[in-house]
Amino acid sequence: MTETQGSPFGSGAFIPAAEDLQSVEAWFAEYDAHSAKVDVERMADMAMFPLNVVTDSADGEGLAAQWTRERFTRTMAEVMGGGEPGDIAMQSTRTPHFLTKHLVVVVTDATVTANGESYGMRYADLLVKAGGRWVFQTMVQGGWAEAWKETPQAT
Repeated sequence: MTETQGSPFGSGAFIPAAEDLQSVEAWFAEYDAHSAKVDVERMADMAMFPLNVVTDSADGEGLAAQWTRERFTRTMAEVMGGGEPGDIAMQSTRTPHFLTKHLVVVVTDATVTANGESYGMRYADLLVKAGGRWVFQTMVQGGWAEAWKETPQAT
């Protein structure tokens, strides 16, 4: 099916072709390689700022913020163990949901192993085509609100 360009009304759901799926898989392979090296600057190069981040707290309160590149790199370096590569391994299963040829929500089910302990997680990313390449614009994952409240949200 195709979509009507310039209008939110199309002929139905966008069905991605094999190359659409492959382009998203390639994007994540590159991002994962940067993550494995804890190369937060290269990870940030693959984002569209301001970056939307959405989470919730243990008591069920939702929280949304917009991060600058500086806030993203600082937070990711902290979350990823202060920037030391090799301590974290991640196995992921990703399910892309294409809204259009240029917008895709990707749900990831992952197992992260750090210091010999494994943890399951689920999160979602909104990828947008900009300048002919995929960039991520929104990250959604539960459970981070308490950590974010420790520092200002707008930066």
